[in-house]
Amino acid sequence: MTRLNVIGVHLYLQREDGRILLGRRHPGVAFAGDHFHFLAGHLETEGAKAGLIREAEEEAGLAIAPKDIELVHTVHMLDERADSDGQPRLGLIFRARTWTGTPEIREPDKCMEWTWADPHRLPTPMVTYTKVAIEAIGRGERYTELGWN
Repeated sequence: MTRLNVIGVHLYLQREDGRILLGRRHPGVAFAGDHFHFLAGHLETEGAKAGLIREAEEEAGLAIAPKDIELVHTVHMLDERADSDGQPRLGLIFRARTWTGTPEIREPDKCMEWTWADPHRLPTPMVTYTKVAIEAIGRGERYTELGWN
């Protein structure tokens, strides 16, 4: 059976002190309630950079220029748990070199707080693939597969 991949864009935003931006998801969301995760979203009918820029503005009030975005990691995952939809997913993780604005809660039904976390002491609970990606980025790795046999 053919299943199309869902494509998500994720923001790896890192301050000069090395801390990265993570959001704590609302407990009522369908995926990973009350877990820490990247600022992220699914692509609509748009390019990946445009989708990331849109999500950053919608979710946190941040402005990012396309020229300041670079792809730093890709996660290709398949979640076959009983409570999962089993949809294969491709996560594109982009670093923004510069941005304007201070993260604010713009979608309180999805994200309860933004925090700047030390990538070597991540908060818990953390979305598994977010943690895996942060660790891989720290090692300079560009690609991870999860859940494929």
